[in-house]
Amino acid sequence: MARKALELLKRTVWLACLGIAGHLNVARADGSQQVQFESAAVLPTPFQARIAQQSGQVLKARPGTPLIGYLTRPPGEGPFPAVVVLHGCTGLFPSVRKSWSERLSSWGYVALFVDSFSTRGIRETCDHRGLLADRVYDAYGALEFLSKLSFVDPRRIALSGSSAGGTTTLEAVQAGGAEQLMERKFKAAIAYYPNCSAANGDMAVPTLILIGELDDWTPAQKCQAMVAEHGGKGAVQLEVFKGARHAFASPGLKTGKEEYGHRVEYNAAAADQSVSDVRAFLKRAFSG
Repeated sequence: MARKALELLKRTVWLACLGIAGHLNVARADGSQQVQFESAAVLPTPFQARIAQQSGQVLKARPGTPLIGYLTRPPGEGPFPAVVVLHGCTGLFPSVRKSWSERLSSWGYVALFVDSFSTRGIRETCDHRGLLADRVYDAYGALEFLSKLSFVDPRRIALSGSSAGGTTTLEAVQAGGAEQLMERKFKAAIAYYPNCSAANGDMAVPTLILIGELDDWTPAQKCQAMVAEHGGKGAVQLEVFKGARHAFASPGLKTGKEEYGHRVEYNAAAADQSVSDVRAFLKRAFSG
């Protein structure tokens, strides 16, 4: 009972902070603002609800998890299109957040970088995928949060992620998955070096996948096979960069290194081309 009371108190305090501080809380040195929101509530699937009903039970939604994020916006009143960004299995790096937030803002987009680890007390998840399902609901919680901001166009919000965040991105927009349970939908999706074996390739929105030819952590061959088998559904665009490895868009890995038994290395040519691909893709997706 004492433990439940403590958890209830923590949650009450968190929600009170949300109400007092409003949407925008702490201005950062890099121009972003720290914000607080919750992951989307986990709803029972129609099948789960039907089975429960047959046995006289009523399934309730699992409440969302408190999260923090970092928000940047272009100058002006908007409303602007926006991008939700999910980090990889090692967490949210300030340098990556800074470079991409400045880039997206210069293109005219609001950006919300979701920190899925801090409030959960997690440092990394590279050895397992246990948090993948929860992070899908983090993405939809971020979508809900952005959709209520006056300077964001709720009809034009894309989801983007890299590595484990890229895998989560594919899972989040996969037709027939969690997206069918959500009232609000993403307009498009971008996945850097995702694990394509975790997705069936049937995407509910236009999806851009960017991956290195020599990636030995999330092999490009898995993405090529997925697109070959299901490429006709969901308008999946796959870009495979020759000579590039996992994390090719991370400038901090210019010398390359081994992580968890895999080679990660920056590739300037692939990184630059991928940025151009992302910009063109978002322009097309948001113009529709």
